[in-house]
Amino acid sequence: MTKALRWLLSFVVLISTVSTAGAATAATRTEPADIKDRLLAIPGMSLVQERQVTGYRYFVLNFTQPVDHRRPAKGTFPQRITVLHKDTDRPTVFHTSGYNVSTNPGRSEPTRIIDGNQVSMEYRFFTPSRPSPADWSKLNIWQAASDQHRIFKALKPIYAKNWIATGGSKGGMTATYYERFYPRDMDGVVAYVAPNDVDNREDSRYDRFLAEVGTPECRAALGAVQREALVRREALTEKYAALATAEGGTFTTTGTIDKAFEAVVLDLVWGFWQYQDEADCATVPAAATSTDQQLFDYVNAIVGWSAYTDQGLAPYTPYYYQAGTELGGPTVRQPWLGDLSRYGYQPPRNFVPASIPMSFDKHAMRDVDRWVRHHATRMLYVNGENDPWSAEPFRLGKGARDSYVFTAPGANHGANVAGLVEHERAKATERILSWAGLGTAATAAAKAPDHEVAPLAPYDRKLDRAGTLQQPTLRP
Repeated sequence: MTKALRWLLSFVVLISTVSTAGAATAATRTEPADIKDRLLAIPGMSLVQERQVTGYRYFVLNFTQPVDHRRPAKGTFPQRITVLHKDTDRPTVFHTSGYNVSTNPGRSEPTRIIDGNQVSMEYRFFTPSRPSPADWSKLNIWQAASDQHRIFKALKPIYAKNWIATGGSKGGMTATYYERFYPRDMDGVVAYVAPNDVDNREDSRYDRFLAEVGTPECRAALGAVQREALVRREALTEKYAALATAEGGTFTTTGTIDKAFEAVVLDLVWGFWQYQDEADCATVPAAATSTDQQLFDYVNAIVGWSAYTDQGLAPYTPYYYQAGTELGGPTVRQPWLGDLSRYGYQPPRNFVPASIPMSFDKHAMRDVDRWVRHHATRMLYVNGENDPWSAEPFRLGKGARDSYVFTAPGANHGANVAGLVEHERAKATERILSWAGLGTAATAAAKAPDHEVAPLAPYDRKLDRAGTLQQPTLRP
């Protein structure tokens, strides 16, 4: 009887154990194990494509966003994002260029430094992430920051470790605005070559920069090319018209081919310093002895004659709209052109279709600048010494905490942490690792000699493309 009772009790315990295990298994099955399934289980998330990337899973996705975050019931649009997935136990970098998102996999510098995941967002109103019909009044920095906030909230349950926001140029601006409006989301911000046009009416810093950058000889040579192009306006405009006709280019937005022609020529000096190095001064042609074709080809190589055709402007309408409503844009004086210039630097309004209404909010950038000065926490700004956009940088005030502004010597608009002087590179790398929650790695970086501090992930020539997306015309 005793043995029978013991056997019965053992059997009950066994059944109970099996039942509990089965219940646990069933409970586990309620949450998808595969990362793709977990991503697609998010309400509003849909798959565009998955691509094979060594060491990662790579997804191009659409995420449903409200057109107006203040009135979410008033319509939605699909916003393109990408996810470069490494491991849910790794930290995540939230990246945006401030423009379109590339569907080709690539790593930002912070992603390589922390060896983490990367989520990249296409900025609203850049196609295909544009509402239809497009209510342009809903394109502003707060709405875009709210896009990022919703994406972060949707993905944080999957990627629960620390997050760092980053971006270059307009992407660095975007990362800053996101931090200003949602300061509790990110654990750190790394903003590259991000201009800060606080007062859109005051651009003398840009004038001083262009009067001092490089050597006098190089500045004179570039100015001479501009002058000669304007002197030969009629001959070069004929070439421009022929090129536009061959490429199907039209000039409805600027109004005339003459305005487009001058906009390209006046961008030459800015475009040169934005993406060329001082060594490239040797390639500037001798203006007086150059043929029309040589001048035409050189301007095309540095700026691009298609930039101000309707077809060249259309992909960047959202940028020009924002430049004319919130961001501001540089108005650069070029006294060496004298009365050869008919229009001067033209305002963003000239590059947006007349059917789109615009009005400028002078308070938007002042608010962000004030917030950064007094409240920046765990923010890193990396600027380029020879980058025109770095002439009006973000600055830190007494209220900033654990934040830094570094300048890469001799660097252009592609400035990065790797290009900083050694002690600043080491400090920046250590702080990024610390903000990412990688305390052990951060401590090791802090103790290592400056020249031995390196990203956690090895260089990959397919994924690690240096610098920012090239926009050689007057766009950040």
